Amino acid sequence: MTAKSTGPTKGILAWGTHLPYRRLDRSTIAAVAGTGGGKGMRTVASFDEDATTMGAEAARAAVGSVNGVSPGSIWFSTVAVPYLDKTNATTIHAVLRMSPDVAAYDAIGSVKSGVGALRAGLSGDAPALVVSSDLRSGLPGSGDEASGGDGAAALLLGSSTDGPLLAEFIGRGVATEEFLDRWRVPGDSRSKLWEERFGETRYAALAPAAWAAALAAATVQPGDIDHLIVTGTHDRANASVARSLGARTEALVDSLAATVGNTGTAHPALLLASALERATPQQIIALVVLADGVEVLLFRTTDALAAYAPLHTVAEQVAGGGSITYGRYLAWRGMLTVEPPRRPEPPRPSATASGRSRDWKFGFVGSVDGEGEIHMPPSRLDPERRAMAGAYGTIVTYTVDKLSYSLNPPVVFAVVDFDGGGRLPIELTDVDAAEVAIGARVEMTFRKLFTSDGVHNYFWKARPIRDGHADKGAN
Repeated sequence: MTAKSTGPTKGILAWGTHLPYRRLDRSTIAAVAGTGGGKGMRTVASFDEDATTMGAEAARAAVGSVNGVSPGSIWFSTVAVPYLDKTNATTIHAVLRMSPDVAAYDAIGSVKSGVGALRAGLSGDAPALVVSSDLRSGLPGSGDEASGGDGAAALLLGSSTDGPLLAEFIGRGVATEEFLDRWRVPGDSRSKLWEERFGETRYAALAPAAWAAALAAATVQPGDIDHLIVTGTHDRANASVARSLGARTEALVDSLAATVGNTGTAHPALLLASALERATPQQIIALVVLADGVEVLLFRTTDALAAYAPLHTVAEQVAGGGSITYGRYLAWRGMLTVEPPRRPEPPRPSATASGRSRDWKFGFVGSVDGEGEIHMPPSRLDPERRAMAGAYGTIVTYTVDKLSYSLNPPVVFAVVDFDGGGRLPIELTDVDAAEVAIGARVEMTFRKLFTSDGVHNYFWKARPIRDGHADKGAN
């Protein structure tokens, strides 16, 4: 029931998170669906976001928060799979412009896959980037619809020889058992649940052994835990197990249920990132995951944590966000059939064309000519390339287009001048047309333009900088 680490100390080198901009007020659900809803807000992935794009944003934040460490592998886990047969992690690989010798794997299909990928990342020899992302849905008026949330988190894992660890992995306990609690067969749009008390009793019975094994491996006591995370898709079991572990009440980490919702596969890593934001050096964080058994992972923060500055904190993203109506949410989720754009649907993206322009399409790379001018798309005549995905820019002019094909009309196009050079007309996202202004600051985000014949056409858009740092990158 336990596994104790050997060799160099393993742990967390960096983390990044992504919460969608849109928020659904749960109190608006019942008026339309006739039931369901509740208090608080849940995050809602935009019409141009899926598990891969959200995962890519979290991965960019993790890799961009640390210098000199490159992952040797990428692990991507989700239940809301954009592709089957095709590996989704390779898209994140391309966005990050990783070299061909960096492996990319999917761990998909179950909520437990997120913590499974985390364990795999901690077990490898080279640094591993573990990305988890999910869109949580349910039928209109259901509990899953209200309690779910969309989001992603990425953890860069490695050893003390790879760089300064922010948190050391100090112990693990596991208890696995086959029982039917939550399930969904391929093609279904909703999960089904067995009677709640059954799942609660199974998790409650398994938790003590996994908890004890982890504490023994780390040589700590329940009272030594400074931050306790108990997460899973079974709320009653989470609460029951949390009460039974003997940790201090004040150590329990906010589940973000009232502000984000449960992000499923992504939630363990998201809550771990949230706890790390609030932790101080030399504190112990316990991550307890209830999913088809119980997994317990213990971490001890290091002195390096005090100097770490994530690009977008969970707290900043929770505090931000713009509203979305329940009707628009249902349309984006495919639960409400609305009038399609009265324009021809775009053609299927070409695999050969995408392959030829991979650096531009996925990496958002410009070229630099002999006079130092930046060209986007990159010119074949210019040998020098410059990564522009992390560049900030300023809107110099814009237009509101009510005629273009879009699942979320109207489309706002802006001409953006990038700091350090480069100008490009590009679509804006996470924005209402009325709030766009010349001079506004923007940053780049990886999104889905459309899907045609089952092929997702991914590219980049610009989004307003709203987190109180509108001067980011300004000269």
